Amino acid sequence: MPALPQEITQLLMNWSQGDKAALDQLVPLVYPELRRLAKRHMDREDPAHTLQTSALINEAYLKLVDQQNVEWQNRAHFFAVAAQVMRHILVDHARTRNYAKRGGGAPKLPLDEAAALTEQRAGQLIALDDALRDLSALDARKSQIIELRFFGGLSLEETAEVMKISPSTVQREWRAAKAWLHHTMTNRDES
Repeated sequence: MPALPQEITQLLMNWSQGDKAALDQLVPLVYPELRRLAKRHMDREDPAHTLQTSALINEAYLKLVDQQNVEWQNRAHFFAVAAQVMRHILVDHARTRNYAKRGGGAPKLPLDEAAALTEQRAGQLIALDDALRDLSALDARKSQIIELRFFGGLSLEETAEVMKISPSTVQREWRAAKAWLHHTMTNRDES
């Protein structure tokens, strides 16, 4: 039987307060969802990608456990951070595979096509990451919404809960952020 969100939230809070036993109880409860997130990320990659799903989970787990002074709000907050960590691991992996800065001349990636990422398109993942950083500098909330919805797979309601805003605000800003990214990525293609 899957764990209730309240149970995970309580364990996260206990862990945040220094209860090491809470982490031991938490891991088996969150692992299936971490695996689903990692699989979602890896399904966008080429099957011959040198980073495997289990390695992505393990790296993300180590980074999450190493977080200091995090006050986990709830289950959705934890998985949003986990999705962000996985995204950064994949971007770092692409960068270390000798893809040139800023996508190395690869065509830029429109957000709508991001689900079809392959190893050959790692430069596009880097370009998308760069565009998200630009968006974050202009409007951190819109960037966080993209992060939570697209990379974290959170619903409108879960995103609203994590960000403490209404679902209608999330939906409105989600549309605006996607339009901004599309415009930015298209203009980078032309330059």
